[in-house]
Amino acid sequence: MDYGPAAPHGPDMTGTHNPIHQMDQNERQIFNYLLRPDDLYNEDGVYWADLPLAKQVKFVSSYDAKETKREASNVWAMFKVDPLSPAAFYFRNMVLPGAGLGLEGYVLFSIGNLKPLFSAGFPTCWGSKATVCNATWIAAVEYLEICGIIVGQILVGILGDWLGRRWGLIQDATIMFLGLLMLTASWGVTLNGWVICYVWSLFFYGIGVGGEYPMTATSGMENAVGSGKVSTKEDRLHRGRKVTSAFLMQGWGQFFNQVILIVLLLCFHHGSGNGPYSKVAVQWTYRISFAIPAVGTLWLVYYRTYKMRAAGKQLAAAKKKSKVTGYDTQSLKLTFTYFGPRLIATAGAWFANDVFFYGNKLFQNEFITVITHSGTSIMPGWLYNLINVGVSLVGYYLASFLIDSKLYGRKKMQMIGFLMDFVLFIVPAFHYKYYTSSEHIGAFQAMYFLSSFFNQFGPNAVTFLVAAEVYPTPIRATAHGFSAACGKLGALLAAVMYNYIDTPTKFHVVPWFGLMGMLVTLLFLPDTTGLDLKEQERRWQYIRAGRESDYHGIAIHPKHLSLWERFRGVGRHYDPDLDYQQKIEELRQDWEAEQMRKGGEKGADHDDDADDSVWSSEVSTYFGKTSKSPMIPAHQKSLNEKYMDDDTSSPERELK
Repeated sequence: MDYGPAAPHGPDMTGTHNPIHQMDQNERQIFNYLLRPDDLYNEDGVYWADLPLAKQVKFVSSYDAKETKREASNVWAMFKVDPLSPAAFYFRNMVLPGAGLGLEGYVLFSIGNLKPLFSAGFPTCWGSKATVCNATWIAAVEYLEICGIIVGQILVGILGDWLGRRWGLIQDATIMFLGLLMLTASWGVTLNGWVICYVWSLFFYGIGVGGEYPMTATSGMENAVGSGKVSTKEDRLHRGRKVTSAFLMQGWGQFFNQVILIVLLLCFHHGSGNGPYSKVAVQWTYRISFAIPAVGTLWLVYYRTYKMRAAGKQLAAAKKKSKVTGYDTQSLKLTFTYFGPRLIATAGAWFANDVFFYGNKLFQNEFITVITHSGTSIMPGWLYNLINVGVSLVGYYLASFLIDSKLYGRKKMQMIGFLMDFVLFIVPAFHYKYYTSSEHIGAFQAMYFLSSFFNQFGPNAVTFLVAAEVYPTPIRATAHGFSAACGKLGALLAAVMYNYIDTPTKFHVVPWFGLMGMLVTLLFLPDTTGLDLKEQERRWQYIRAGRESDYHGIAIHPKHLSLWERFRGVGRHYDPDLDYQQKIEELRQDWEAEQMRKGGEKGADHDDDADDSVWSSEVSTYFGKTSKSPMIPAHQKSLNEKYMDDDTSSPERELK
């Protein structure tokens, strides 16, 4: 619907429309079905977050159990028809949307995996006693790609809100494909020339990787939400799972990179993983490891160009409502005005998380050396890293399964993850010699692996999701890109800082970023678990019209506001009964606009966001008999009278 310069007018106080208490039972059931879905409201029409704690737990647990049973039966039904169909469904809905991030995980984290191989094969260039290559360029390998990612996150985030999601996705895949070709073919007249070429290839590839963050998050979320007037149950119950299932492909990218490197080294090093390693074996191993994902990235360019034509549909609808073409600068200003503290939460928490996450990944060889002790073979370190990635994948999947749980959800998951990372690093920091001794190395190993688990089952998954979820559609990619870029500043800090401090000092420095992340999350992050994002868009329309105080819906329920927003009184206008009336009046406006369009009235443009399934006979009958608008065509009023006389259909049959 197009509100023009004004937001929805709210409940009618002029007497033009009949009051809600004149609804008959069928009509009330229809409106409750549309406006108070049973996954959010109990049988008395009370929002789940308004229930007392005991009833809240009972309501959520009961519905979740029913939904789990429904999904299990659907999977079993698919399996009976075709045993491979569940796998095909997973590939289509989880793997393909996250393919770009899978490639990102593969290439980005190959830096830490390849570093010991390069050091072993080219000790005069990459080793600790290098004499041939410039130490500055060797150090740049670990941070120049991060600089490229930051550029991509900001640039593509803006372009994604300006030109659309689809073009951003195509651009990212194209840049990553060209970057992989550069990495595969990188070489120089001297070893130092090769390092320089390798570094700038990583920077170029990083631009494409950076764009994947805002594009994958926003397009995945908006495809989950859909573009109809009324949100779907799939969106409300599984939106977080859909996005994080795409994000966890990052973990599979790390896993396959390590597996492929192990297999390639065995192939080119005569079936042995032990040193010494020839320069030819090192070159073939690393070049083929980059050539393999290049093939997949080329296919991704094709897929996004020809199979994802509707990726930006919801953004286009949002711009049409606001009468905006190009970049929505007004929304950008309003975001800073109304959602500034949320930027502190999403950007600050991501910064703190990436000091942990990327620091550990880029310098994982040093950490694992503490466990395995130094040796001539790189294979034990790679095998331990494979275990670490496996533990991380368990965290990714558990986050995906629980991120939509109203009893746990986004905010608690992120806070607990940060807290556990803090504890698991601060304990060995103050007893480093004790835990790295041969008698207690098992405990050290367990804490390091558990820190990887809680990083995925916590801030790494949640920051990716909420950085898009807590902002309105017109500015979503920009806000996500900005937050992700701040996160990569944390990764850059780790990449630079870790080059100048030893491993024991790293354990003293890193934990405090976990504590910082937990506090920022506690104070400034709203909990969007269980929130219908259509409601957030409704609130945004009121904000754009300068009538924030006229919005009374669940987007300002205390459950879905941060501590800071509650302190500022953002939720003081929450009123579920008044909001119910407002929603009916907004539907009336949509219905009247639709009737004018069907009647051929001038100026009644068709709404691309329309969803005709909303207009069941009961809804049309109610609006027809209570409408006093002279603009409604006479033939529609006749149809409404016929519905009132003849219609005896049930709500269940009418609703689609």
